[in-house]
Amino acid sequence: MKKILSGFVFTCVVGLAGTAAQPRGTVEVSFTYTRQGGFASNQFAIWIEDARGNHVKTLYATAFTAAGGWKIREQSLPLWVQKANIGGLGKNEIDVFTSATPGSGTLRYRWDGKDSAGQAVPAGEYRVYVEATLRSENRVLYSAPVQLGGQSGEAQVQSRYFGSGSAERGMIGNLRVRVES
Repeated sequence: MKKILSGFVFTCVVGLAGTAAQPRGTVEVSFTYTRQGGFASNQFAIWIEDARGNHVKTLYATAFTAAGGWKIREQSLPLWVQKANIGGLGKNEIDVFTSATPGSGTLRYRWDGKDSAGQAVPAGEYRVYVEATLRSENRVLYSAPVQLGGQSGEAQVQSRYFGSGSAERGMIGNLRVRVES
């Protein structure tokens, strides 16, 4: 009887652990990226925050800023640098989400519902952010609320521009955030 009961308890615990570790959906971020010429441009980062504004995971950040460019050029992705606590991360942690600045075209990034430690996050409200340094102090911050574990669909994207350079607004366009449950 003890063996049967032990087997039952083991099966229940393993079953529950397997359920808790399952991601509750995915989020795809896509946009048209047009590489800009000139100095102090072409930097962007994409990250996820929970409903309380805590950083959950960085999906992508350009290598220049992530590898220390934020120290040289403080106006490069200042919100992401703060939220991701980039100064407190080691090179191996940074290498997970960085690469060279991409070429122009349609870019897609996917969040698998896991945090930066690889653990599935609970279903609930999250927010996707895309911050881009357009040129020097001119930047844009896109945000979209997403419901992980809810229905599939397109999220409402909001944008906020900083600085005076309206001419630099062509770097990121047609930004879409889609939740797949």
